[in-house]
Amino acid sequence: MALPKVKEDALAARLAVMPEHAGKGWLAGARAEALARLAAMGLPARRDEYWRYTDPAGLISPEVSAAAPFAAGDETPIFDGIDRLNLVFVDGLFDPAQSDDPALAGVEIERLAEAGGKDIHWAQGVYGVLEARGQTPVQRPLAALATAEATDGVLIRVTGRATRPVALHYVHESNTSDAILHHCVKVEAGAALTLLESGPGAARLTKVLEVEVADGAEFHHIRVQGRDHERRAATHIFARLGARSEFRSFTLTANGRMTRNEAVLELTGDEARAHVAGAAVGDGDFHHDDTVFVTHAAEACESRQVFKKVLMNGATGVFQGKILVKPGAQKTDGYQISQSLLLDEDSQFLAKPELEIYADDVKCSHGSTSGAIDETALFYLQSRGVPRTVAQALLVLAFLAESIQEIADETIAEDIRGRLEAWLARHAAKAGR
Repeated sequence: MALPKVKEDALAARLAVMPEHAGKGWLAGARAEALARLAAMGLPARRDEYWRYTDPAGLISPEVSAAAPFAAGDETPIFDGIDRLNLVFVDGLFDPAQSDDPALAGVEIERLAEAGGKDIHWAQGVYGVLEARGQTPVQRPLAALATAEATDGVLIRVTGRATRPVALHYVHESNTSDAILHHCVKVEAGAALTLLESGPGAARLTKVLEVEVADGAEFHHIRVQGRDHERRAATHIFARLGARSEFRSFTLTANGRMTRNEAVLELTGDEARAHVAGAAVGDGDFHHDDTVFVTHAAEACESRQVFKKVLMNGATGVFQGKILVKPGAQKTDGYQISQSLLLDEDSQFLAKPELEIYADDVKCSHGSTSGAIDETALFYLQSRGVPRTVAQALLVLAFLAESIQEIADETIAEDIRGRLEAWLARHAAKAGR
């Protein structure tokens, strides 16, 4: 079926400003296949079912809206107190001068640009493969764009238990940078890796992370998106889980004009566990969209989706989450909760929770709520001598607690709580409360 003219024109305009890529090695074939997928579906439009709550215009236009980098001042960088291997990307390009030697991680790490020219590589079974699987039943064109047009990324293969986390830090310098990144991670049977991500990346960031978690393997992912307020981002996680494997992902978002985070998880082995969670705090012209699709395709698997958003001064939060239980996926345990705390009457939360179940021995639930802060609890704390701003911050942190509890590492979880406390204190001071 031919694309509508508006989508055809939008795609042609976007691709016209993209750089050309060398046509050799296994990567060239993967790029060509992704480009064919993209040509068949076109770029997203507001009338598409899964984009009706979020206007994709700022994510697909050929021109990038200017976004000034955030000045962190004396604030300690996130994850700074953790022994980790640090890999730095500046406006979407790997910076070896600011990065640690990848060989020190105890795992295999290669740059996409260097490994892509080889004839044979382990990433052939992951790069673009999981993204292509995730295009059904819902099309995800910006993910196909990242597979076809990525300018950089890393390929990580883990064969044992990694001795320390791998941290990807994204630095934003240019006001009009347009970064497209694609990472692949393969965690072999019985292996384990913790991946940390931080920073805004660019004025506009389009990113894909594909993760293959083999039987009995563990993958932990903690991401803190940058504080640059004018930035725009579309990120995607595609994961496939083997038997008795574990996948955990948590994202903290504070600030950002437009953020769309998609997670597509497929549980293909019995007794696999997948937890995906997020905490977002936004003020003013802040639009944050979490779109999640979890497929149970094996027996006795567990999934959890826990998303909390705190919104103020006209900010907008979106959650679209689905649990699909395929025939034969008996003894599935699926849990989904999305909640928002609206600190004024101008903010809004738009939710679309879904369950689609084709097995009869399952335990699945979903819930979505939106409301104001508990005035009774606020009054109680104030009556005990707690200042109103402190009391409100305590209640906000209590509201976000369930999502933060999804972080397995308590040291990282405590750092996240501290960042949220600081954000709330700054905004209380700014408002003069």
